[in-house]
Amino acid sequence: MPQTAIFAPFFAMMALTLIVWLYMYSRRIPFIIGQRFDPKSLAIPGELARRSPPEVSNPSDNLKNLFEIPVLFYAVAIYLYVTQRVDGLNLTAAWVFVAFRALHSLVHCTSNVVLLRFYMYLVSTVALWFVVIREAVRYFDG
Repeated sequence: MPQTAIFAPFFAMMALTLIVWLYMYSRRIPFIIGQRFDPKSLAIPGELARRSPPEVSNPSDNLKNLFEIPVLFYAVAIYLYVTQRVDGLNLTAAWVFVAFRALHSLVHCTSNVVLLRFYMYLVSTVALWFVVIREAVRYFDG
């Protein structure tokens, strides 16, 4: 298997982050303009979030989520490439992670059904921890 195959889900995850970032601003900027907020009031930490309805705050919250657990994904993807450990199982788990993170983002940015969002998060994170634990065991077993 080509070791560079891991970069397809790697860049797909970055593309998801870009899409959520663009979507967040497509919701946020019209809201701010429409409300005619005093820019100084928005400099207060948490003030925009407090004033924003869910359709504005949820994409922002989701973007923050994309800089939490996914950071581990990026690190393990680079590790897999550098150590030549990209195989079919790790690649499948990487795609499961990305697919379910995309579904998580879709739910979070739209309907925000919390239980459904949780299950998307759970499946994605289990796929990631599978790779991390598998590779840690392989590393420490020598």
